Formats: sequence, structure tokens, C-alpha cells
Amino acid sequence: MDRALQIVSIIISLVLIVMILLQVKGNGLGGFLGAEVGGGIARTRRGLEKTLFQITIALAIAFMTIAILSVVYSN
Repeated sequence: MDRALQIVSIIISLVLIVMILLQVKGNGLGGFLGAEVGGGIARTRRGLEKTLFQITIALAIAFMTIAILSVVYSN
């Protein structure tokens, strides 16, 4: 069980990294490091960008759940 949780954790973490990198588009190094693009103008996510954002949140929650379960089952 512990080995399976580790494998699932690695797979989710790799997919999560890819999803995060897909969201950083055309902002250069400043956008990657957190610089604000657009001068503080709020904009809404639409279409594919919104879907990627929601999948990223779901993957982050799944990763945290798997991490907690692996700690519980390791003892």
C-alpha cells in the first residue's frame, strides 16, 4: 500500500508541475517569479485557461490527500 501511494504521489506531482508550467505563458521570467503583468488589471479566466486552473487545483488537493494518506499508512 505504501509503495502504491508513493508511485501515485510521484505521478500526480509530475502532472501538477506540467499543469503549472502550462499556465505560465508569455510572461517571461518576471511573470514566472511573480511579477504582475498588466499593471494590476484584473481579468477573468475563460475557456481552456479556466479548465487548466481548475484541474491544477484538483491535482493539488489530490496530492495533499495522497501525502496525508502516505503518512498515516506508513506507521
